[in-house]
Amino acid sequence: MNPLLNAKGLSHSFETTLYTDINLCIYEGESVAIMGVSGSGKSTLLNNLSTLLPPKSGQVGLLGNDDIYALSAKEQLLLRRLHIGIVFQAHYLFRGFSGIENLKVASILSNEPIDKNLLESFNIAHVINQPIGQLSGGQQQRLSIARVLTKNPKIIFADEPTGNLDKQTAMYVMEVLFAYVRAHKAALLLATHDKDIASSCDRIYHLYDRALYEIQA
Repeated sequence: MNPLLNAKGLSHSFETTLYTDINLCIYEGESVAIMGVSGSGKSTLLNNLSTLLPPKSGQVGLLGNDDIYALSAKEQLLLRRLHIGIVFQAHYLFRGFSGIENLKVASILSNEPIDKNLLESFNIAHVINQPIGQLSGGQQQRLSIARVLTKNPKIIFADEPTGNLDKQTAMYVMEVLFAYVRAHKAALLLATHDKDIASSCDRIYHLYDRALYEIQA
């Protein structure tokens, strides 16, 4: 089986070196967690892997493309729009729009319908017509994740996706994400500080001392 993600020899640095020689493969149906202290490079690694930031060295194979950074900017944009879901720590919703208008943007760009069952699952169906500014932080985060899933992505990169949610809601939202991955034979890579969420994934890695170590769940 070919991996959906195949990263080889990734290194990155800003003022200091964050990590060197990172190798990571993820297959369809898998959820993988990356843990590490703040500043260890988890968010940067997700950006390297998702077309957002070229690594200083190494190669990222993604969704049948041997090297995503050999693609043109237009090809990378199309890949993100149609096949990649990205959940940021900040939700990046369009604040001048209502909730449903945010979902419609994702629906139009990806040519995928809005799943009303998903809105019920995230308990946001009753607030979907309200302006973004009137939603709570937790509602905005759930809407952000629903917007990502509306695209029907093949792989999801999630950076602390439940940071604005209480523990019970966070675990429920993650169950929805895990169920999506299994049902769609997709993949999930998330950066998290939450050990309980990480332990629910198929594999756990620890980004530490400039290297990526697999640890037992």
